[in-house]
Amino acid sequence: MIIQVDNLTLEHPGKTLCRGLSVTINAGECWAILGKNGSGKTTLLNAFAGLGEPKDQADARILADGKPPHVWPRREFSRNLGILLQEEPGEFWGNVEEYVLLGRHPHLRSLFGWDETDHEIAMQALERMELTDVAHRRIGTLSGGERQRARIALLLAQSPSCYLLDEPLQHLDLRHQLATLALFHELTRNGRTIVMVLHDASWANRFCSHVLMLFDNGSATAGPVKEVLNRTNLETLYHCPMHEIGIGGVSHFIPADVAPRV
Repeated sequence: MIIQVDNLTLEHPGKTLCRGLSVTINAGECWAILGKNGSGKTTLLNAFAGLGEPKDQADARILADGKPPHVWPRREFSRNLGILLQEEPGEFWGNVEEYVLLGRHPHLRSLFGWDETDHEIAMQALERMELTDVAHRRIGTLSGGERQRARIALLLAQSPSCYLLDEPLQHLDLRHQLATLALFHELTRNGRTIVMVLHDASWANRFCSHVLMLFDNGSATAGPVKEVLNRTNLETLYHCPMHEIGIGGVSHFIPADVAPRV
């Protein structure tokens, strides 16, 4: 799926989040959205999905494969685009496998529920996220990290062509952060589109092809990682000095000390 954004302005009471943003996200690309807390990352991701799309902007466009999100038939749109929100509305009372099977809803072929293929795809997603051992536990008994992996497994079962992910690494330990990002990288190599909100610029540099930065003044910078992700831009973005350390040909960015250690 290709997401095209033209001349988009997003505002929050008392603040312009982005002004006149134009960007094209192509199939097979992995994008990181970076910015300070409150910079508009979640609002922008929701706009890409047609959730809370800004009104009264006659010259602004958001297109998914050439069509505004709201004109897509809902099931067809869900077969092509999946979104991971920071917080999940409501509570699910079933077990983990039943929860992941919800991702197959846009693909249902029968009025009588899931078929064998749906169960196979759900179990493959659980295996990929290392959740087979807890497949029959109630979702509410999982730890925060396990539940986050179950939410990603649901999206894998949904199998969209485009994934919009709001902080997909929250609650995950380092090993699962690495495994999850490697999975997303693999999905893009298979032609999927990934757009995700991240807080670690080093992960973005290692696994993403493109970066979109949202600055405090409503401006934005977007482009290939090699052109956009650098110490100067990051220091402007986060308002703190940064160290750049090269390891194995990859740059890693860490905040420099701004006060004496105690």
